[in-house]
Amino acid sequence: MTATAARPGTPGAGGRAERFARPVLLAFLLAAAADLAGLIAGAEPVHLVAKPLLMPLLAGYAALRGGPRLLVAALLFGWGGDVLLLVDDDLAFLVGMGSFAAGHVCYLTLFGRGGGRGRTPAAVAGAGYAVVLAVFLALIWPDLPADLRAPLTGYSLLLTATAWRAGVFGPYAAAGGALFLLSDALIATGIAKWPQAPAPDFWVMLTYIAAQALLALGVLTAVGRAAGRAGSGAP
Repeated sequence: MTATAARPGTPGAGGRAERFARPVLLAFLLAAAADLAGLIAGAEPVHLVAKPLLMPLLAGYAALRGGPRLLVAALLFGWGGDVLLLVDDDLAFLVGMGSFAAGHVCYLTLFGRGGGRGRTPAAVAGAGYAVVLAVFLALIWPDLPADLRAPLTGYSLLLTATAWRAGVFGPYAAAGGALFLLSDALIATGIAKWPQAPAPDFWVMLTYIAAQALLALGVLTAVGRAAGRAGSGAP
């Protein structure tokens, strides 16, 4: 690299990355629209093609925007879960859930580095999520397959922690964490054979796509603001 080449963080490098980031974001939005439309229309091949494109495109956008590596890793672990859950197999389901769990560990690690909000709002949110989780598990437990009760409970605890801690990166991330919890709750009700809304897969994917996008947006927004403050010398 020559002395005149732009380094990450310089205006030249940032401008080039921004030009690439926008088309990647557009591709993500188009893939999301295609996936949701395919689910509504019952076009399974469209879903099989579009779903595996979602998280790599969102991760690419996050990377081009200078997002933290843990954010990119969380999204790519989500991609692993997305692909594995396309396979109608119990082992693939468990491995896919493990990939999502690894993504939540990345999110929690990232949120732990993001500072903290006020102790009282955090405590209230944590208590609220704990009550919701306890009630949901108590209701759904008898209807879950016996071999999935333990792994689903462990994963639910991890997911609830992510939803709670996401607020340290602002309201977008907080909404994303809540929607992630809702999306997986919808999956759990399907496993438990509870009555489902029309086109249940559409609602699962709609809340999931929105969750990951809002989590990414929240982190990128917070990181951008922190960089702006650092560049201006503000405390």
